[in-house]
Amino acid sequence: MTFLIQQTFICTIPLLIVAMAGMFAERSGIINIALDGIMIFGSFGGALTVYAFIKSGLFTESPQLIYVIAMIVSAIAGALFSLLLSFSAIKLKADQTIAGTAVNMLAPALVLFVIKIFFMQDKLVMPTLPGGKTLNFAILNTELPEFLQAFFSRAYISTYIVLGLYIALSVFLYKTKTGLRLRACGEHPQAADSVGVSVSAMRYLGTTISGALGGLGGFIYITTSAGGTAAGSVAGMGFLAIAIMIFGNWKPVGIALGSFLFGLLRCIGSAYASIDINGDGVFLLQEIGLPMYFYNIIPYAAVLIVLMFTAGKSRAPKAEGIPYDKGMR
Repeated sequence: MTFLIQQTFICTIPLLIVAMAGMFAERSGIINIALDGIMIFGSFGGALTVYAFIKSGLFTESPQLIYVIAMIVSAIAGALFSLLLSFSAIKLKADQTIAGTAVNMLAPALVLFVIKIFFMQDKLVMPTLPGGKTLNFAILNTELPEFLQAFFSRAYISTYIVLGLYIALSVFLYKTKTGLRLRACGEHPQAADSVGVSVSAMRYLGTTISGALGGLGGFIYITTSAGGTAAGSVAGMGFLAIAIMIFGNWKPVGIALGSFLFGLLRCIGSAYASIDINGDGVFLLQEIGLPMYFYNIIPYAAVLIVLMFTAGKSRAPKAEGIPYDKGMR
């Protein structure tokens, strides 16, 4: 059971932060279907940072510090890359779905091009640290009851960072004036503008925060689930996060529940052969004898089923996807 909880958190955390990324953009009125591309670009920025530090020998005695710096760089990379979407949607008033699709297509092409030109290979694999040290993984306390070990004994520092960000961003969105203004621009931009709120500034802010969180989520994904490899793909995690955002009705609590549910299903799909549910040494899911591909499609099939029953009840921000023209009231 401890293993199942640990693996579920590994799958849940990237989905949680990227779904929050989508929520911030859409709460401000910008449809962000470019999350997959932003994750790819952010993951490359973080992987490149780790590669540079390890190859140069800097801070190799403090691997967690390297990881935190790489997280910051991945967030900055995602924020900068998201400006392509926000500029086209806000300044040029382009169709946001088309702009997001273009960003999704540009990201893997750009990343793979840079990797091929500068590294002469098809993917960028983060090098290992001397002495077998790890970047993200940390053993905090091994003398805990079995259930608590799932949360504190063997943990990823990114898990605690993301949970802290989740709480801080939820408070920011619902308990601050800036958060209220941002949400107003996604619901009724004309009313927000009439009281002196800059709709363009709020939408730039929402999309930039979205890009930063998406880039961060991409880097966390490749370090926890993809072997530290930036390869121009995040296995559709950005689109799955969008589905979780819709399932969660664009609200932090719903997003957290949806992320945990789909994280559990992804965990079952990827680690079914190692899951001992009741600790009796029997790997039940493996004993059933179903093919691996069956378990791998479970999370994506679940997305379709859940959206079939919940999409009609979801309430998106009223003004999302609608370019705001100050001259039209």
